[in-house]
Amino acid sequence: SNLSASCWSRPHPVNMFNSYHVKFQHSKALTSPYPGSHIERSQVPEDKVGWLTEWEDYNPVEYTAKSVLAGPSWADPQINHEGFSPKFNERDGEVERKSLNGLYVVENGRPRNPVGRTGLTGRGLLGRWGPNHAADPVVTRWKRDGSGNKVAHPVSGKNILQFVAIKRRDCGEWAIPGGMVDPGEKISATLKREFQEEALNSLEKSPEEKAKLEKQLQKLFSQDHFVVYRGYVDDPRNTDNAWMETEAVNYHDETGETMDNLPLEAGDDAGVVKWVDISEKLELYASHSYFIKLVTEKRGAHWSEDPGSECHE
Repeated sequence: SNLSASCWSRPHPVNMFNSYHVKFQHSKALTSPYPGSHIERSQVPEDKVGWLTEWEDYNPVEYTAKSVLAGPSWADPQINHEGFSPKFNERDGEVERKSLNGLYVVENGRPRNPVGRTGLTGRGLLGRWGPNHAADPVVTRWKRDGSGNKVAHPVSGKNILQFVAIKRRDCGEWAIPGGMVDPGEKISATLKREFQEEALNSLEKSPEEKAKLEKQLQKLFSQDHFVVYRGYVDDPRNTDNAWMETEAVNYHDETGETMDNLPLEAGDDAGVVKWVDISEKLELYASHSYFIKLVTEKRGAHWSEDPGSECHE
């Protein structure tokens, strides 16, 4: 499972929010050591991230984790492996190799990170060469008091929104309970499956309990929802040849009745799961704070105690 900062480091939203003209730039994809290792990336100055900037001395470190090289079902072989001829920029059998951000360059047989240099080649912890697709379900409800009334923030006066957050086992950061899209799987199915596995511990449930959860969730996941973000994610696992992309979707339980009857229980890659009040003080994994902010915009919910705070370039 994949568990799916300052304004400038965030991705560009491909949606209806015209007020966000955020430049594509790396921040987390330049950090060292690389997750789960002692590998240090080559230093990439801010002005040399973009591929259009010539840099003859660029000498990135090559790294692919042993867990990926072991050849699990979710990973590609090495580029030079006999019989492996991936079809980049298109659907390759059951594997989606198209990017949500359009065409990417393939150089010497390897796809090139569309946002720029990361100081690391190979795949790191990522299974696929090129885009690695994830889905992030943002499940929200209004915070309510003991009498069932919505709770407004004392400073902004806006109602407080809550979302289901998990604490990731691998890095201890709070995150949206998302995960990787399986080959041939529809995004809608991934969103539901990952939420069940991460936030309801469905993998450990009996068939009867699973069926009951499925029935309750169906109501939430079949109602109106909106795509918060589709595209590249500034993720610490990204490399020059492999990167994370996601589709974040908001499922909102307006009355709270559906989610009140669902027992949250951490499962799979989650250490803890709980409802979290949303505000700009949240520090979340990868670009997740940014996705959450877009949800508060859409729902007219509380985000900041400073009425003039807005994300500008």
